Amino acid sequence: MTKTTLSRLDPSTFEQLFLEDRPFIDTRAPIEFQRGSFPSAVNIPLMSDDEREQVGVCYKEQGEQAAVALGHQLVSGNTKEERVAAWIEQVKRHENAALFCFRGGLRSQTVQSWLATSGYQVPLVNGGYKALRSFLLTSLEECLSELNLVVIGGRTGVAKTALLNEACDTLRCPVVDLEGLAHHRGSAFGKRAESQPTQINFENHIAIELLKLRACGHRHVMMEDESRLIGRCALPLTLQEKLREAPLVMLEASLEDRVHHSWENYILSNYREQVALCNSDAVAFTAFADSLRLSLGNIRKRLGGARYQELSKVLEAALAAHQQGDPEPHKQWIEVLLRDYYDPMYDYQLKSKQRHVIFSGNFAEVLEFLPRSIRPAE
Repeated sequence: MTKTTLSRLDPSTFEQLFLEDRPFIDTRAPIEFQRGSFPSAVNIPLMSDDEREQVGVCYKEQGEQAAVALGHQLVSGNTKEERVAAWIEQVKRHENAALFCFRGGLRSQTVQSWLATSGYQVPLVNGGYKALRSFLLTSLEECLSELNLVVIGGRTGVAKTALLNEACDTLRCPVVDLEGLAHHRGSAFGKRAESQPTQINFENHIAIELLKLRACGHRHVMMEDESRLIGRCALPLTLQEKLREAPLVMLEASLEDRVHHSWENYILSNYREQVALCNSDAVAFTAFADSLRLSLGNIRKRLGGARYQELSKVLEAALAAHQQGDPEPHKQWIEVLLRDYYDPMYDYQLKSKQRHVIFSGNFAEVLEFLPRSIRPAE
């Protein structure tokens, strides 16, 4: 097998790789993959975390040659056969797969060579994960400088995410759902049953979404008005600034409608997700209830001791009723929080930031207005 048959994908191909959701085989150790990778990547490592650590220690103490020899010793025999079989299985499922390790060095080259020996020609990414990640960070900045944002704002519970989804599905408006990418519903009670992505994965997702919209010719993109954090995912600084400066479309709804929407999303939907994740209703309800208690506790200082104690009692009564099959009482503490906590805070922030509001209206009115604020793709 000659080296010329082992192809590499250089940076000129990176944008297309992400636009087409090219399947990647991430050959880094699991611990590296868990810190962050790409949406279309699957982790089939050359070395386990323990093996990687052993090779790293050997490299520091004895040098590169000894480390390479140890790596081949650790990944040999049945271990090697099992890993080659896993790579082949993935390549059979995705014939256009590409390989990468951290820098496109020895690990991905080794995997590529072993696959070639087995009759499978799989390209590796020149520069590896580091080059792909750098490309996305640069692309994120470029897209944000080129694209104009239209931001949907409004009080907690007005159904901003639902509006974005409707605008995307029925009006084909270009949308980036930041809360969806962060896997969090926003606010102190927005934690969902499954965990949020890592910060790296969150940033990578945003960059890829923007790349795809730009490639389609869009020059205006809709997003929800967000603060610096969505759960524990932080918006990139440039995006934070872009959101603050963008024209704001205000979605309005009655308190009654907002209570109902919050109840459906933060109570019913979150509980359904928890049930789907757990093996029993009892375990699911305990996790769901503990999450609500924790969320309320996280804003205890801002609520003040007396109001926290009062709301905590109402919450416990609602949980007791919910456990007996009646989730309706949750609306009592939700209404108090919206009216006495979230609304004053939102009014203060809106006034202090002096945002440029270009339209205000209810769900139907905003939905009718939005196409006029978005320039069609060219």
